[in-house]
Amino acid sequence: MGAERSTADILDAAVHVREAARSATRGTAGVDTVLAALAQVMEYDHASLARWDPRRRCHTTLAGSYPDDATAYIETRLHQDPVFPVLRSPARGGLWLRDVPRQLLAASPGFREVLSPLGIEDGVAQCLFATDGRYVGMLNVSTRRPRRAPDPARAVVTLLTEALAATLDPGVRTPGEEAAADARPRHPGPPGGLSPRELQVLAELTAGRTNREIAERLYITPRTVGTHIEHILAKLDLPNRAAAAARAAAWGIEPSR
Repeated sequence: MGAERSTADILDAAVHVREAARSATRGTAGVDTVLAALAQVMEYDHASLARWDPRRRCHTTLAGSYPDDATAYIETRLHQDPVFPVLRSPARGGLWLRDVPRQLLAASPGFREVLSPLGIEDGVAQCLFATDGRYVGMLNVSTRRPRRAPDPARAVVTLLTEALAATLDPGVRTPGEEAAADARPRHPGPPGGLSPRELQVLAELTAGRTNREIAERLYITPRTVGTHIEHILAKLDLPNRAAAAARAAAWGIEPSR
């Protein structure tokens, strides 16, 4: 794109990304239009938006420009990469390549086998979550040129995550689809009443972990875990942790690896 763009230009471009995302969510435009608009926020050589399928435990690329082998890695192996648990942390606003610790890059097949051969020097992998806490997929953006610092696009990509997540969430329906769905029995979606930490604890229950094991994974005390579980059971009106785990599994909520 040549000359450096101002922060105002990038923010204006972000508005167009949100508009493209809304159109894609309504089905009036393709997901590829979202990536095209995103190119005006940050220049890239490759990008993709991939939806997570919790039943098949793989990603499906809805739009992307990566080579076939890189796309295959994103779809079938990225969720097993050592970098992925870091990516999927709810507290993280995207993982930029230059910020990944060198030892983690050395352990990552994705970097060694996919990004490095493409000559990638910068970019971001951004996990996307629905408003109810479900992981719905991810954005990957890669460039062969280092980006300038400070980089306003970093903050803008984080601000766009909700709109991008909506384009990947199969639970988002057009008005016509909503009307049809209203005529059918539905199971309630994941609870908006749970806090982010309670959602994390709920996810850990699906693995059958004890309070102490959950505490070690989330860096909190077993007593705090017990309190969170009490709140979860009360909010969901469930009798025990096994019922909570079953509810979480039905919603596709699962612990990070």
